[in-house]
Amino acid sequence: MPAAMSHFGVVLGIVLILWCGLTSAFGLYLQARCARYLDRGTSSFFALSQLTYPNAAIVFEAAIAIKCFGVGVSYMIIIGDLMPGVAESFGSGDLGLPFLDDRRFWITAFFLLFIIPLSFPKRLDSLKYTSMVALLAIGYLVLLVVYHFAADEIPNDRDIRIITWEGPVAALSALPVAIFAYTCHQNMFSILNEIKDNSPGSVVAVIGSSIGTAASVYILVAIAGYLTFGNDVKGNIVGMYPVSIASTIAKAAIVALVTFSIPLQIHPCRASIDAVLRWRRGPTNPRSPITPNATLASPGGGGQPLLPSSARAASPTTLDSHGAPAQTMSELRFALITSTILVLSYVTALHVSTLDRVLAYVGSTGSTSISFILPGLFYYKISDPDSIHHQRLSKEDDDAGLDGGDVDLDGDDDEEAAASSGDAMVGSGLLAASVGSLRSTASGTGAGRRGRGWLRSRRKWRWDLEHLETGLLRKLSVCLAVYGFGVMFVCLGMNIFFGH
Repeated sequence: MPAAMSHFGVVLGIVLILWCGLTSAFGLYLQARCARYLDRGTSSFFALSQLTYPNAAIVFEAAIAIKCFGVGVSYMIIIGDLMPGVAESFGSGDLGLPFLDDRRFWITAFFLLFIIPLSFPKRLDSLKYTSMVALLAIGYLVLLVVYHFAADEIPNDRDIRIITWEGPVAALSALPVAIFAYTCHQNMFSILNEIKDNSPGSVVAVIGSSIGTAASVYILVAIAGYLTFGNDVKGNIVGMYPVSIASTIAKAAIVALVTFSIPLQIHPCRASIDAVLRWRRGPTNPRSPITPNATLASPGGGGQPLLPSSARAASPTTLDSHGAPAQTMSELRFALITSTILVLSYVTALHVSTLDRVLAYVGSTGSTSISFILPGLFYYKISDPDSIHHQRLSKEDDDAGLDGGDVDLDGDDDEEAAASSGDAMVGSGLLAASVGSLRSTASGTGAGRRGRGWLRSRRKWRWDLEHLETGLLRKLSVCLAVYGFGVMFVCLGMNIFFGH
């Protein structure tokens, strides 16, 4: 971040960090809105692809898998690059053990001791403690940068840009740094599947607190690091500080950070590969109109239930968003896919010493696709008013006014009707979580009546963003997708023609 700010200048650098955080947060919000069209616990890029672009689902999942795989490999390479220096700082040279200076030894050691055990838990919730260690490592790095800025004697003649920038080429070349810094969208659906409270307010709070905290840390580190070294700042600012115990601990903190981040890449990579292996080409007709008796109809049209009514009533099997029995990954399949990813990552990290150019291309394509393009395209497609999926979701929330309809501010009859019809749909097992969320929002609106004018202003603005109409969100989602394509082409062009 300090190096990126050196190309943009302080003012534009702050604007860049805030803008990238805002666009990334909007992409996360669109993913949360898309998840409402899916059954609770079944949200994924693949499930959305099957409902929106079924024949392109394999392409989307393959792109996500490649992106996560490349990032995981780069983290292993960072371990191999930093650990020999850390060991040397602690006196490894006096022990007469040459393998401590070998990057392959440290990659192997961390691979066996940490990466393999942490990659096999099936739920992200299992990684909450290691994630806390990673957050502590980040906290230490922030304190180190701020301490050196406050304590070191900084020369007055250093070259610093406050308002001006280095130029469009240098600035655009640094743009992927800020975009990649916010890329957490590959894990968003897993969080939505596991979060206890999936109400709109809770989800918005998670997104806002995560992106807001990250943006604050990035701005603080960028300003403190850039003002310390000026335009001479390097990409790895920790390496610019004098050799000391503090800087050595900082390198070890980076190693801990990337080590505990690798499982966060393995998790979505495994899910995407599993989806690719399950993929079967099949036509769908998402614009087929819904009929009152088509609640359990196949998304492909035809009006035939996916399961006989007797089977649906007797079988306790969980249904997915297509009305079919949800498929879970078997233990053997889970172990084989995870082991394959780990072995390929380990072999690649051993034989490739640097992935700068590779990551430039992976970040330019993967980060922009996951953060901007896919959320925008998915929401625009699935929220089409003529789509059977949107009709299924909006059928019970017209009275709640969540999709731009009129709201009855004085009567309770519409709410009671929506609640009763919502109970019928919940009983059928379809979109239970979504209907429950919509009903709770509607009841909350009715319970808090304090006057007609106050309710109208409440509908104009809600902190959980439920006041936003589908039409407006669809337009903004198109803008986000177009923005993602533009950033992708610009970043690729910078790396192809100006990369070095």
